[in-house]
Amino acid sequence: MKAGLRWMAYAAIGALLAGLPMDAGAETARWEIDPDHSLIEFRVAHMVVSKTSGRFTDYQGFVEMDTDAKTIHVIEATINAASVNTNHDKRDAHLRNPDFLDVKQYPTMTYKMKSAKKQGDSYTIIGDFTLRGVTKEVTLVSTFNGVAKDPWGGTRAGFSAEGKLNRKDFGMIWDKTLDNGGLVVGNEVHIRLEIECIKGKPQP
Repeated sequence: MKAGLRWMAYAAIGALLAGLPMDAGAETARWEIDPDHSLIEFRVAHMVVSKTSGRFTDYQGFVEMDTDAKTIHVIEATINAASVNTNHDKRDAHLRNPDFLDVKQYPTMTYKMKSAKKQGDSYTIIGDFTLRGVTKEVTLVSTFNGVAKDPWGGTRAGFSAEGKLNRKDFGMIWDKTLDNGGLVVGNEVHIRLEIECIKGKPQP
């Protein structure tokens, strides 16, 4: 091939490639949380010597992700604060009152992802968590557990995540001190998530 023709061919190929997006073929889809197969759980120290666990049973949210590229673009969730359940009616009533969640004034909690950094098989996710009208950054360390077809023709994805927060950062300052100087309820709250999502339509 003559030099001039060869140059023209290379230029045409370069122009074609330049017009293609870097993630051609990638698909970012919206994955809706399936609350029937998910878990939002918390754990906090009680009387220093043990830990009490609870969960929220009413919530909704979604993840926008390209599962082939394993890139997460959006995470948003809303939790009904009154759905707290620690398997103890009296304690749950206390958690709903102004000492803690104050559900009448602040009926929902929200989480919105700000960034997601992939490190090996895990992600460090930083998001704004709003509780009792206060917004603070909360970091979750998450694992993407893969994708599977369900028996009803749908596609599902699974995620596990853990994080922690200080309840006093969100105005939950109720306290009682034990004789040994410890607290009846610890300040640090550990969070554990097991999330199953159902694939929706691809996002543009």
